[in-house]
Amino acid sequence: MAEGRPAVFTIPSHRRFADALVAGLLAQAGDDRMALARGVILVPNNRAQRAITDAFVRRAEGGLLLPRLVPIGAFDPDEALGQLLDPADAEPVPPAIEAMPRRMVLARLIAEERAKAGEPVDAAEAVRLAQALVRTLDQLAVEEVPARALLDLEVEGDLSEHWQRALGVLTAVLARWPAELAATGRIEPGERRNRLLDRAAAIWRERSPASFVVAAGITDTAPAVGRLLRAIAHLPGGTVLLPGIDLAMPEEEWEALGPDEQGRRIETHPQYHLKLLLDRMGVARGEVERWRWRGRAGASATAARGRAVANAMAPAPFTGKWQDLNPPERRLSGIRALECATPAEEAQAIAIAMRQVIDTPGRTAALVTPDRALARRVSAHLARWGIAADDSAGRPLTATPPGTLIVALVDAAAGSFAPVELLTLLKHPLVAAEGDRLAWLDHVRALDLALRGPRPSPGLSGITERLADATKLPRGLADWWERQAHGLAPLETAFSDAPALPDILPLIRETASALTGEAVWAGPAGRAAAEMFSDVEASAPLGPRELAPSAIAPLLGGLMDEVAIRPPQGGHPRVFIWGLIEQRLQHADFVVAAGLNEGVWPALPSPDPWLGPRVRALLGLPGLERRIGVAAHDFVSTLGSPRALITRARRDARAPAVASRFWLRLEAMTGGVARAPEYRRWMALIDRPGEFAPAERPRPKPPADQRPRALAVTRLDRLKADPFAFYAQQMLKLSALDPIDADPSAAWRGSAVHEVLEAWAKDDHYDPAKLPARAEQMLDGIAAHPVLRALWAPRLREAIDWIARRMIEDTAEGRRPVVAETFGERVIEGIRLYGKVDRIDRLADGTLAIVDYKTGQPPAPKQVAAGYAMQLGLLGLIAETGFGAVQGTASTFEYWSLAQKDGQLGYVAGATSTRAGLDPADFVGHARVQFEEAAAAYLTGEAEFVAKLHPEYSPYGDYDQLMRLDEWYGRQDGEPTP
Repeated sequence: MAEGRPAVFTIPSHRRFADALVAGLLAQAGDDRMALARGVILVPNNRAQRAITDAFVRRAEGGLLLPRLVPIGAFDPDEALGQLLDPADAEPVPPAIEAMPRRMVLARLIAEERAKAGEPVDAAEAVRLAQALVRTLDQLAVEEVPARALLDLEVEGDLSEHWQRALGVLTAVLARWPAELAATGRIEPGERRNRLLDRAAAIWRERSPASFVVAAGITDTAPAVGRLLRAIAHLPGGTVLLPGIDLAMPEEEWEALGPDEQGRRIETHPQYHLKLLLDRMGVARGEVERWRWRGRAGASATAARGRAVANAMAPAPFTGKWQDLNPPERRLSGIRALECATPAEEAQAIAIAMRQVIDTPGRTAALVTPDRALARRVSAHLARWGIAADDSAGRPLTATPPGTLIVALVDAAAGSFAPVELLTLLKHPLVAAEGDRLAWLDHVRALDLALRGPRPSPGLSGITERLADATKLPRGLADWWERQAHGLAPLETAFSDAPALPDILPLIRETASALTGEAVWAGPAGRAAAEMFSDVEASAPLGPRELAPSAIAPLLGGLMDEVAIRPPQGGHPRVFIWGLIEQRLQHADFVVAAGLNEGVWPALPSPDPWLGPRVRALLGLPGLERRIGVAAHDFVSTLGSPRALITRARRDARAPAVASRFWLRLEAMTGGVARAPEYRRWMALIDRPGEFAPAERPRPKPPADQRPRALAVTRLDRLKADPFAFYAQQMLKLSALDPIDADPSAAWRGSAVHEVLEAWAKDDHYDPAKLPARAEQMLDGIAAHPVLRALWAPRLREAIDWIARRMIEDTAEGRRPVVAETFGERVIEGIRLYGKVDRIDRLADGTLAIVDYKTGQPPAPKQVAAGYAMQLGLLGLIAETGFGAVQGTASTFEYWSLAQKDGQLGYVAGATSTRAGLDPADFVGHARVQFEEAAAAYLTGEAEFVAKLHPEYSPYGDYDQLMRLDEWYGRQDGEPTP
């Protein structure tokens, strides 16, 4: 084949690539309707194939027979190229090893070599490192660097200890890998791709195709791709069409991209990878011609804007020329910028902008961003108007219902079916989706209520024991739970030991199927999950041997994160959401380049855990910064649409954000890109909340005949300090639920101590020698976290010992307990006052001592004098008529606190103090006055139940949300907000 001038062309970034390509091919075909059908167009990926197909359809006025469109971006392109790459009479190229077996074998080798090096890793980390190693092996194959080159490197003195260890493990793995690969009878995917591409180039050099061959939009810099494109460029009917080569870039700047004599490169420049590709094709930039067809009139940006964008992206040593540019050379006509406060505001503004564009018939709008969270937000905003955007980048399998169910199932099993993880699994929307879902949820909600409070014993048996100990259970809950526990038991047994991955995966799959009735495997996401499970199950025997239960969820989650679920077509025909790869070769009438913050666009280079920068440079592998240059080229091509909006948020979810270097370059060159403030104004119009009308302070006033006629001694404080909370608790019958899987709270600990002391009083008759044994029995039954138990148990033992000693001292002084944990009541002014006394002692003078146990600090005497903490005084009031057989006058009111004071745990505090203004002899009368005043106002009267009447004496916030406290607190009674 003659080596004449190569047929290499470029379509500028400000033109629509697909439309210009189609226009040129149609013009060359002329009136021959079969000319196109005989040709072949090589494209980089499936998305580019679709974009070019759509461009043909737009021009197919009388019908067209399309050329063969072949994507070659995959590592196994022979399925697409068929006989072109692997003719029947040629020696077959060995098949490539499949992705999952390759990864599992490498993970096993990594785990074994890391263990030998004294740095063992679990299976999940080994699989993650294996995927990074796969990328490294692919890069070595693409760049045609033999793996054995690593073994010949002499860099021991040039590397830090970390990179030396990583290189040592890598070389050990690579020394074993060829034998493992040979045993499969397969070769590396990158090597197979190189062979197939070289075979195609050789075939075309020897025997030119009968019709045209066009390589369109391929920017892969692999040497094999460069050789194939060179062969195509010299075919009689061959054409190589590259996107966005800057033919106007000064030669000095072009040559500065490198490599120079020292091997330095400016890999972050948007033209660098195109220059590298031309070098590997053996084509000079001067040999590249501009494609003379444009496509649709008025569908592209102006050449002046393209030149201005190119100036903004000049290599750093040449940005000084910005000062000398004429205004037209820096003017970004048609591009505007929008800087928002938050990503939420940015998403809403983008949705409004896209909605405005598509209101014009025939206009198209596209969002281009690498920020998937931002893309989902924009999609949700568009859905408010019934616009289903075509989000071609998809979302990870872990973000879909099947993925979340699998993760929830594994988390529950790995956590021994602790309540939170168990309920998360049972409440999943796919569970029982094909059965009686409402009945299922009734049982799950009942189980939720039964599991409130401290964590039960580990495992399914602990849940069963908790239900067996419950006093009241909904009908059928125990039987329902028994069936669920039976179904989950095999998974619990498998996770209790060190499971092997080949054994555990079928159990996870079968359990998920049983819980969902196969719904987990339905739909696009379910089918992808099933396919992933099938691949992992088949390859698991090749993987790491050691597998901790805690590693299963990260392992499966990491694998599912790599599976993108793309929605089926059928969204709005003129609204698109593209990732950076999907936007290549595509244009829209209006495009939004969003998420222009450093670390997002461009993304931070992903570190290579195997090869340090020094080693990569010695091997001739691309630097990690080259991805920034590719992202820059994507940014330039995005701005090639007729109208463009660039956006960023000044902060992300965690902290202030730094503007992208691309944004800063445009701003620096132009002195400030024109802003688009109208979108922010439109946001205010669309979501205007109206007049600010916070809730008023609640003050319900039920009729007197509907008010309670009974009051517990512990409820008087709440009635006086926060009447609304009393109303919600006593009249609305609303009570706060304990958290699920909670650590024992102060109230729970107090109840546990009271139970111990009650049993000690009633069964052991206050025998001090038997009290410690009672406490130990209670501690043994605590299912709390071991750390909490370890911290609380010593304190409780010391306090219990103090109670025993104090009882001995009081008995010696003639004081004896007469009743404990006894209920009493008394009717005063038509209101039944009732309560339970912790203990009553008979003093030597015949009067009574009212004792209340406290695990925390007791109320201060000043609080009692102010009319609060009346519990002991009200119990003394009831004692006048009797607690069972015990009746008399109370003269002493004591809190026995188990808290710390003066360096020891346990002390006695009086409820009253003459220094605080209340003599003990007046305490019962004082309590009666407080009770009668409150009862007359709120129980027999018509006073309003005002919220937070005395907030200083109402520290509990159980009903703050119900009373909408944050809306009115500080504004009540017309007072300004403090």
